Amino acid sequence: MSGYGGRRTQAERDVITVEIGYALCSAVFAAAVLFGAVAGPALLFELPDLAEKSLLRAGLALAPAVFVVRVVSVLVRLRTGAQPSHPGRTSPDS
Repeated sequence: MSGYGGRRTQAERDVITVEIGYALCSAVFAAAVLFGAVAGPALLFELPDLAEKSLLRAGLALAPAVFVVRVVSVLVRLRTGAQPSHPGRTSPDS
């Protein structure tokens, strides 16, 4: 990416757009899976009121947290450049 105020190329802007889309979609999926795993039994089965409310509240509390953590982790990885700048070269002095 361009450093310190330089203009980004169209390819760099496209990469950022794709990464943001990936971050959001994967975060929605992860949050939905977690909510289904935690609150699913409360929605599918007849449970005591306390257990049902506890599972629903836990799902509603954990799902947004997982969403935020997933988005941030993907975008931080993009920002720090997880990919080497020269494909095939892993050492900085190659």
